[in-house]
Amino acid sequence: MDTEERLKKLERELCVEKRRTRWLLAAVVIGIVGVGLAWGLATSTPTVQAQGANIGPKVIRATQFILEDENGKTRATLEVLKNGPGLFLYDGTDKPLVSLGLSKDGPALLLHDKTGKLRAGLSVLTTGPALLLHDETDKLRVALSVHKGGPALDLVDETGKSRVGLNVDKDGPRLDLYDENARLRAALGRSELESIKTGTVEQRAESSHVLFDRSGKAIWQAP
Repeated sequence: MDTEERLKKLERELCVEKRRTRWLLAAVVIGIVGVGLAWGLATSTPTVQAQGANIGPKVIRATQFILEDENGKTRATLEVLKNGPGLFLYDGTDKPLVSLGLSKDGPALLLHDKTGKLRAGLSVLTTGPALLLHDETDKLRVALSVHKGGPALDLVDETGKSRVGLNVDKDGPRLDLYDENARLRAALGRSELESIKTGTVEQRAESSHVLFDRSGKAIWQAP
């Protein structure tokens, strides 16, 4: 493998790692928000505490509101938790299926299935918005995000490896396909390659369709 091939392989690996870092960060933040909301909800008291002596008839001040159905079961709660305010919707069980919260990391909307497993999470981070979709085993399978460079979509297999990556940056769209070992096997679009010439790093854009073998070596390219 010559120097240019090594640089190409390094560039591809960096693209994979950069994209994986984006949705991992979103997943971690959504997980932290979810744990924070769940912990605050579990430790909160089912009481409404009025505050303020001079409250008009159209103003209610409290730290928690609870809505119950005709059977006395909690169906919704609105309260201020340790990490921020949260709204929780129930289907008649003791587990909220919808959680809307605001923390120092930003707002997040979490949707759970009947068993309480997280199936969808929408958050807005400092790096941009992200939508994460999970399967029935609570594993992340789809990640859609918008960052400073542009939008990105990742399709993840059951082992947590990204298998399809689609993103659009300043150079245009790019589609990457990976095997079960997270090795890049096909790439379509534009990418930047760092080539070393006379001790300096030069950026040059390439537009091509490339196929790779299992070792990461390019075996076909067009144009």
